[in-house]
Amino acid sequence: MSPTQPTPQTPPYAITIATSDSGGGAGIQADLKTMTRLGVYGGSVIVAATAQNTRGVEATHVLPTDAIRAQFDALVDDFDIAAVKLGMLATAEAIETVADCLADYDGPVVLDPVMVATSGDRLLDEDAVDDYTDLFAQATLVTPNADEAEAITGHFPDTEETQHAAADQFFEWGADAVLLKGGHVDTDDSTVVDALVTPEETTTYVNSRIDSAATHGSGCTLSSAIAARLARGDDLPDAVERGIEFTHAALSEPADVGEGAGSVNHLVGGEWSNMGE
Repeated sequence: MSPTQPTPQTPPYAITIATSDSGGGAGIQADLKTMTRLGVYGGSVIVAATAQNTRGVEATHVLPTDAIRAQFDALVDDFDIAAVKLGMLATAEAIETVADCLADYDGPVVLDPVMVATSGDRLLDEDAVDDYTDLFAQATLVTPNADEAEAITGHFPDTEETQHAAADQFFEWGADAVLLKGGHVDTDDSTVVDALVTPEETTTYVNSRIDSAATHGSGCTLSSAIAARLARGDDLPDAVERGIEFTHAALSEPADVGEGAGSVNHLVGGEWSNMGE
């Protein structure tokens, strides 16, 4: 019997530049699981490593900037990078290094300005918040929750007026579009409204609010899902819609792991790699 010949495939390749979550629910691990589920081959640039689980963050170790840059250089030297997702970047020095790395990259960039973990543990140095503005000019999409939007722009986006005020500030810094996530906005009904704002229009996505404490990794999952769909060729509104669909499903059937509240479930059923095809 002759040996079986391989059948090479050419999936789109995307990378995440973020922080490792040793518990697996958020950060680099959530990003790579999400990209895989959505049919994208994922690579990574690890900015920092956390010792964390479903109960909280025990410790954080930020890598030297030359190690961050070396990882990025190795990837761009070998792979055709179809999209970049940016997650928790830890310090001003790391943010500046990432901004410099991306200076010549012209593909889509999804920036999730992570500041605080679901557990409440702070992940970003307070003096690094202002340095995010250096990255907004390179962002195809910024995906802040309401608290992050307020910390960065001074506007809590719980009304149409404040949504546009927050988005306008991101536009002034150079972002192409902003997805203002509604999960942290108190409403009188059982829905969550996410608003995709561009300089031309606003598109809203309405979904049922899931009564669950197992939301660890939801922001990372959403932003990496959007990046994955952009890598597969979706336009921005479709990528956002499909990213929200996957994240909503992962929240609807959370993973009961660990002693804490649990996590979003990247193993949720469904042929997600063929979404929309």
